Amino acid sequence: SAGELNLDKDAFLATCWQREPLLIRSALKSFTSPLPADELAGLALEEDIESRIIEYREGDWQLHHGPFRGEDFQRDNPWTLLVQAVDHYIPEVARLRQLVDFLPSWRVDDVMVSYAVDGGSVGPHYDNYDVFLLQGEGRRRWRLGQACDSRSPLLPHDTLRILRDFESSREYLLEPGDILYVPPGIAHWGIAEGECTTFSIGFRAPRINDMVSRWADDLLEKLDPELFFRDPGIGAASRAGEISPQDMERVRAQLRAAMDLATDSRWFGAMVTEPRYEFDTDDDDLAEARALLAAGPGYIELSPAARVAWQQEPEGITVFANGQARLFSSTVLDTLATLCEDWRLDGERLACALAQADTARLLDYLLESGGIYVE
Repeated sequence: SAGELNLDKDAFLATCWQREPLLIRSALKSFTSPLPADELAGLALEEDIESRIIEYREGDWQLHHGPFRGEDFQRDNPWTLLVQAVDHYIPEVARLRQLVDFLPSWRVDDVMVSYAVDGGSVGPHYDNYDVFLLQGEGRRRWRLGQACDSRSPLLPHDTLRILRDFESSREYLLEPGDILYVPPGIAHWGIAEGECTTFSIGFRAPRINDMVSRWADDLLEKLDPELFFRDPGIGAASRAGEISPQDMERVRAQLRAAMDLATDSRWFGAMVTEPRYEFDTDDDDLAEARALLAAGPGYIELSPAARVAWQQEPEGITVFANGQARLFSSTVLDTLATLCEDWRLDGERLACALAQADTARLLDYLLESGGIYVE
């Protein structure tokens, strides 16, 4: 476990979440960073890991994309290395997500880790998601600024979204184990004081237009194509060529009736559990894992990169894993809830789960969709 967060969670949710920044001093008592800077640099050399370096040179912000080579870390100007989804590769970093397990787990995105030399920064910016900035090694000074949105002026840059104006309202020097929570839209600017690492636990916020699009796609699949607009009992048209208010009211009423047919909400769970990074399940590996599952493995664990969620429905439990959805009977709930909470099943609990047909099927589905691994 990542330890207990030094935070009044109910007060935080009532007053800060999505509203106000919060500094949590000594959020983790006697915290030691789970990832040294040289190991982070090692990840940035890998082909399939997303990494960036942001450098401030001669009054200009420059962006470089990985994979990097060792000499890329020799620079004369202040720079920052950012490595995305480190929790997918380093189990100790994945456990940092358990610090925020009082928030719905489908909202958590990934843990990004950054290393900066003295003075290194990514510039003043804002995000459209919530983030918990946990100080790892060294110290970083954070300045908080104004509320921003899509109309806030940015510096001219192809890919970096750096604010043109930054109105600092407060600043904090973070030490190892301190956390700064920043809600969406609040300008923030972190500058390293000496070398430092920061762990950013970021949250997903689906775009409303993407949700409308997915919901509409789902509805269109269910609607009878032979359903047409109807207007029995209309009065005579009084003005040639007019679409009358009564016509429009009928249109709206029939659209509302069509929308009410879409009672299934599975499109949402499938959408929010889609993995950001593609991964392939190798057929041989899957066959081997299935054989181990049948023989009775020592334990099973949630894959660090997996996105697993579930939804209770009148007919059972829909389980979402990496963008897929499948319905199971309600008898799987105990096993599923334990797995989601502890990230692990072993011993008696695992033996019981494998002995019941429904939970055994659930574990096979999670294995097939990349949700768990077996040892």
